[in-house]
Amino acid sequence: MPEARSSSGAVNRPLSPHLQIYRPLINMVMSILHRMTGVALYLGSILLAWWLTAAAVGPDYFAFVSGIFGSFLGQIILFGFTWALLHHMMGGIRHFIWDTGRALDIESVRFLSMMTGVVSVTATILIWGAVYLAR
Repeated sequence: MPEARSSSGAVNRPLSPHLQIYRPLINMVMSILHRMTGVALYLGSILLAWWLTAAAVGPDYFAFVSGIFGSFLGQIILFGFTWALLHHMMGGIRHFIWDTGRALDIESVRFLSMMTGVVSVTATILIWGAVYLAR
């Protein structure tokens, strides 16, 4: 295939399209969120390790850490951690389905991607609602 050359003799090659060109698709958004929730789970695991360490150190330090997690900001962080855990899990199930060779047509990909978001948000709200009702 002959290459197009500019007047200076340089080869004009097409630029690779990036995010400015592509319209965000639901599966693209879910893929990015899956990666972000993976990072959030690493950070949340540090908080979990801190809480478990506090339980092993003694009742005073455990009460201190539990007080931090019980604060308004701590509750928001735990809510986000719960959502990240559920969203990442739903994304893993979605990828497992795809790994079996099923649901690879466009409509199924869209449906599973949307359900990843819907189920993770719904399950997070139901879990936290049950926790607050149990108090």
